[in-house]
Amino acid sequence: MKKPATKSARGPSPSPSPKQRQKAPLLTPTDLKPTATRDITGALNGILADVFALYLKTKNFHWHMSGPHFRDYHVMLDEQSDQIYAMADPLAERVRKLGGTTLRSIGHIARMQRIADNDAEYVEPSDMLAELCDDNKILVARLRETHEVCDQHHDIASASLIEVWIDETERRTWFLFEAGRRGDSSGH
Repeated sequence: MKKPATKSARGPSPSPSPKQRQKAPLLTPTDLKPTATRDITGALNGILADVFALYLKTKNFHWHMSGPHFRDYHVMLDEQSDQIYAMADPLAERVRKLGGTTLRSIGHIARMQRIADNDAEYVEPSDMLAELCDDNKILVARLRETHEVCDQHHDIASASLIEVWIDETERRTWFLFEAGRRGDSSGH
């Protein structure tokens, strides 16, 4: 025979407040050790902050391009910014898959980014290309560092994504370098 359900002397438990719910941990299951999760997600979040900074700078230069090569540079920077932005969601989702948390605001990005902003009123087109070329070189170096962290902790999936992004970033660097070269008297 089934016993009747008994009511608690206190009544139903109250629902957690919004503040309590905000403090609830996001415990995504993973087979990685806590130190691996910390190291990998920390490195990936640094890359994500740099990706947002580089995306916005690339769009800034795209919007403010001028001069005789306007169309070519404008289109190239639009394509590059799309490619950079496409890295953001897979990076953030990778952090979550590994049990970490990711960037939450523009302020969070600003605290973590290592690629400098450029808020200048006017930048020469050749300086835009050179600056973006240097920034992409910085990003590729950071991607390689993060790949090493992933290798140390046997995170093959993150390392695999990073390998593609290294190739894409090297391609952007190459295009920016070539587009920014000064022609000699033969036009080359």
